Amino acid sequence: MALRILSKSFLAQRLAPVHLAAMRGYATKRYTSSHEWVEINKGEATIGITNYAQNALGDVVYVEVPEVGTRVEFDEVVGVVESVKSTSDIYSPLTGEITDANTEVVKNTKLINKSPEQNGWLFKVKFEDQAEVDNLLDEADYKKLTESDH
Repeated sequence: MALRILSKSFLAQRLAPVHLAAMRGYATKRYTSSHEWVEINKGEATIGITNYAQNALGDVVYVEVPEVGTRVEFDEVVGVVESVKSTSDIYSPLTGEITDANTEVVKNTKLINKSPEQNGWLFKVKFEDQAEVDNLLDEADYKKLTESDH
């Protein structure tokens, strides 16, 4: 009996950091009012367009992503997503350097329609200012924004 209690306690202590890391990961997804999502991981942000945005755009036919190594400023146009309905600029929600660009979405634009917030990511930025991250919308605020658009 004592061994079981000790084992459960030991497992709980071992699993707690995994659970906390998962919660931190969830809490690091933010949004912009121009419908980009931003996922923060160790000083780097992965950015794409939201599911709401891809629904509004319709079938994506062309994507332009920024070049790796480019320095970008907050709210600067860094790319384009074109659909059968319209063309939309992509804005950098953070100041920093582009560390990666998803060339797969350039080749296979349907990734944005099929998986906008996972495989359809657009680019990554090593950001410089945590205050810019803190000013992004959380999930609840973004949901309110999209509900008010209807």
